[in-house]
Amino acid sequence: MAEDEQVAIYDEVEIEDMTFDETLQIYHYPCPCGDKFQIALADLQDEATDIAVCPSCSLMIRVIYDLDDLPKPDSDPEPPAPEPIEQQVPIAA
Repeated sequence: MAEDEQVAIYDEVEIEDMTFDETLQIYHYPCPCGDKFQIALADLQDEATDIAVCPSCSLMIRVIYDLDDLPKPDSDPEPPAPEPIEQQVPIAA
């Protein structure tokens, strides 16, 4: 979307008023249509967008947030060390 395009925003909502789904890494907020506005944590962290959309209707909200207050991305844990390979010695019959 070009910078100069205007987006029709239904409302502006503070991120503290939204619900965070840790499993899906998505913020939710109730929409008047009965569904929920959604925006991914990654989009907010990358500052890709601050617009949450409702998947059931055309309404959108602007999310008001401070980048420093967002949950930090999970750092990839170090892979476990490989287990030693046991050498199998053939048993003489």
